[in-house]
Amino acid sequence: MSEQNLPTQRARRQLLAGSASALAAAGLASFTRSAQAQMASAPAANLPPVPKPFPPYVSWKDTNAMILHSSTTIETKRASQGMGLITPAEHLYVRNNLPAPAASILDDREAWAISIEGVKNPRSLSLRELKTVGLESLPMVLQCSGNGRGFFPSKPSGTPWTVGAAGCVVWTGVPVRQVVELLGGALPGMPFMTSTGGEVLPAGIDPKSVMVERSVSAQAMGEALLAWELNGQPIPLAHGGPLRLIVPGYQGVNQIKYIKRLAFTAQESDAKIMSHGYRISPPGTPSDPTQPSVQEMSVKSWINSPLPERPGTAGPVQIQGLAFAGAHAIKRVEVSVDGGKHWRDARFIGPELGKYAWRQFALAVILPPGTHQLVSRATDTAGHVQPEQRLENVHGYNNNSWADHAVTVTLS
Repeated sequence: MSEQNLPTQRARRQLLAGSASALAAAGLASFTRSAQAQMASAPAANLPPVPKPFPPYVSWKDTNAMILHSSTTIETKRASQGMGLITPAEHLYVRNNLPAPAASILDDREAWAISIEGVKNPRSLSLRELKTVGLESLPMVLQCSGNGRGFFPSKPSGTPWTVGAAGCVVWTGVPVRQVVELLGGALPGMPFMTSTGGEVLPAGIDPKSVMVERSVSAQAMGEALLAWELNGQPIPLAHGGPLRLIVPGYQGVNQIKYIKRLAFTAQESDAKIMSHGYRISPPGTPSDPTQPSVQEMSVKSWINSPLPERPGTAGPVQIQGLAFAGAHAIKRVEVSVDGGKHWRDARFIGPELGKYAWRQFALAVILPPGTHQLVSRATDTAGHVQPEQRLENVHGYNNNSWADHAVTVTLS
C-alpha cells in the first residue's frame, strides 16, 4: 500500500506497467548500435511526447486526467471532470503553497497533535483524541482561488488554471464547534479563527514570510471541520493529511493542510500569506492589508460537455456542466448556445448533496452543423448571479465570469 493509502485498481495497473517497462529495459542490451542510431536520428515529430513524471507524493494520481504545472500545482483536465457528483481523489487537483512535509508524518496518523488556543481551557489534542469528540461528513467544493486565472488576458503570475483547480469531495472529521465546546468555548473579543499549517519551513528566514497561516471569521467555526478522511479514506499527504481544516464555502487557501494550531484571535494573522497574499489588488497596485482578502467563493458554473476536443456531431446534443457557490445553494442554471445572446433554463440532474456541493445540470438541444459558443450562468438562493465579466485584479483571483468559461465547439 502506498503512503497515500489508496490501493486502487489504477495503482495496480501502474505496477504491472512498471514491471513490463523494467523487463523491456533489461533487454535493451540486445539493440545494435545501428538501431540505436536510427532511433536517435528519428524526427522528434514522429515520437509521442514524453509526459513529465509526477512527484512521488502524487504518484498515485491518474496522470492521464491531470495537467502537471509544477511539483506543487496539478490541474484536473476539463474533459476529465466528467459528470460525477464526487471527484475521485486520483482526479482531484493539487495546490500547495509549500512543499509537502515528509511522508513519515503519516506513519502514525493518530499521534498528530493540534494546539487549540483562544478558548477557556486551551490544550493540545491528538488525532486519536479528536476522534472521540465528534464525527460528521460534509460534501463540498474545494477550489483554488486562482481557478480561472488562465482566462485573464493580463496573464497574472501564478498557475494558469482554467477550470481544473476545483473538485467536489466528502470530508469526514470532527466539527470545530464541538472541540471548542469541549474546551469551554471561545474567549470573548476573538472575532477571528486563525489556523496554522504544519509544513517544514526553510531555515534562516522569518517564518512569517513563508508560513501558511490564515484567518477567517470566527463564525465559520459553526460548520468547519477538523478532517481526517477524504472520500472515505485517510487524507493523502498531497491533500493535507493526517489532519486538515475544512471551512465550507471558502476558497482553498483557507482550508489549512497539516493543521497544527487553531486559535481564536483578536486580530487577523500577520503572516505574509494573510497580510499581503491572496488580496484582491486592483491592476497596477501592490497588495496590502486594506484590500479585500480571498475568503468565500462566488457563484460559478461551466460546461464540461461538449468540448472542443470532443465536440460530437450535429443534431440532438446534451449540454452538461457543473455549478456551485459559496455560502448558498444553487437555485438556477441557464445555458446559451449563442454566446450569451439568448438563454434557456437547464435542469438539475443527480441528487442534491447540500449547499456546499456542486450541482450537475443538463440541457437537451438540437444544434445544426457549424460553430457554436456554449456558456452557462448560475444563480444562487441569495439571488447572486454569475457575472458576464471577471473582476480584474493583479493576481487573477476569484474569476467567475461566464464569458470566460464559455466553450466553442464545431459540429459536423
